[in-house]
Amino acid sequence: MRYVLALDQGTTSSRAILFDEEGTSVSVAQRELRQIYPQPGWVEHDPREIWSTQRDVARRAVKKAGIDPRRIAAIGLTNQRETTVLWDRRSGAPLHNAIVWQDRRTAAHCQALKDQGAGEPIRSLTGLVLDPYFSATKLAWMLDQAPDLRRRAERGEIAFGTVDSWLAWNLSGGKLHITDPSNASRTMLYDIHRGEWSEELLRIFRVPREVLPQVMPSSHVYGETDAIVPGAKLPIAGIAGDQQAALFGQGCHHAGTAKNTYGTGCFLMLNTGTQAIATKNGLLTTLAAYLGEPHRQAETRQFALEGSVFTGGAVVQWLRDGLGLIRKSAEVEKLAASVPDSGGVYVVPAFTGLGAPHWDPYARGTILGLTRGSGAGHIARAALESIAFQSAELLRAMQQDAALGLTELRVDGGAAANNLLMQFQADLLGIPVVRPRTLETTALGVAYLAGLATGVWNSLESINAHWQEQARFLPSLSRDEAAMRMAEWSRALGRSAGWAEPVRVNAR
Repeated sequence: MRYVLALDQGTTSSRAILFDEEGTSVSVAQRELRQIYPQPGWVEHDPREIWSTQRDVARRAVKKAGIDPRRIAAIGLTNQRETTVLWDRRSGAPLHNAIVWQDRRTAAHCQALKDQGAGEPIRSLTGLVLDPYFSATKLAWMLDQAPDLRRRAERGEIAFGTVDSWLAWNLSGGKLHITDPSNASRTMLYDIHRGEWSEELLRIFRVPREVLPQVMPSSHVYGETDAIVPGAKLPIAGIAGDQQAALFGQGCHHAGTAKNTYGTGCFLMLNTGTQAIATKNGLLTTLAAYLGEPHRQAETRQFALEGSVFTGGAVVQWLRDGLGLIRKSAEVEKLAASVPDSGGVYVVPAFTGLGAPHWDPYARGTILGLTRGSGAGHIARAALESIAFQSAELLRAMQQDAALGLTELRVDGGAAANNLLMQFQADLLGIPVVRPRTLETTALGVAYLAGLATGVWNSLESINAHWQEQARFLPSLSRDEAAMRMAEWSRALGRSAGWAEPVRVNAR
């Protein structure tokens, strides 16, 4: 039996999962990651902690499995996307805390670029909406923090990367400065149609080319680890951003298949095959995980439409940590089920603004419809329902853009274990919601990518054979009632829009 070790570096934790040749999880280790909030709307991570926690859980997972490390055929990396790291090439020391994808500090920079007319050129090259969510303005902000940083960057002394690049650098002892197309396509510096870093985008954002990693296929033997697991130097053979890895792990390899991941945020992704569909509904056109040789990118590149919800499962953490309504996240379903419905209460969890299809960095969280009869159960239920409402908006926009009629939605991520949420999601969508036996499809997807590169699996068909359905939720709400609930949700959104936008006072 051979094994593949998946390193899953997420927003709130670092995990390692060891999979066998059947795609079965053999052992798991996980550590929470500290969240740093220097100012309202700012979110950071300590890059050293990202690396140390990921290294620790990798070793723990292998030790827990009790196997000879030499039986591990490969390591795969999947990561929180857009989160931006800058480090010194010589020492390997970070030059700033990592700026997390949720961070909104560059909202004014994005608005200034929009006012200059940069939004459409950026959109046409990257498929992305000009927003603080992506890496480019985060990187530009970092380079502006010290007078000599840009000069050092131009001299090749500094390296930039998303979290996958940072991990690959440390895993290889500083030998690898790489990324894959799925992560590169989220930086807002990568031309997704030509499959290369864009000189025009580098000029717009004032980013020196010398800081950029080399873009390699998502399934490829890049190099070896520098003994992260004692007793073995293991091939690093798979890299994909978390949502593209989940799309791959869910078996959505062909146009017209879709998945939704319920994590800290929610990420709905539809495979559109070789066609890069230009959205008219505030979605993103992005690259899926890429198989093949670098020189054959144009022949085998696959695209996807994506909608991103900034606050999904994080609203449950807020109920726990912010309001103290529950002690553990798993308790939310019982509390929400203690009432028959939300009692007219709506929670809009726009804690860091709204993502697709609204793209409002100034929206803020609201609770609406409260009466004296409202209780903790109603708020908990409304918070859960907010996750489904946001995802339903995305799917509706996606179907309009792609003109594809979905027959089902495959789901994964921690909150997908919540039956009440999954049933309400099916009710809003009007199609079956299907939950697989393995919810950790992000880690499984990158394990498949690494295993395909090292011969553990030899085809897409061989890995698709492992996918198994665990539960299927069928719609039970009438289409009229579902439409009414969505209309009420839209009213609630209107109350949260633009709340934090600076007030402009006319001079007298």
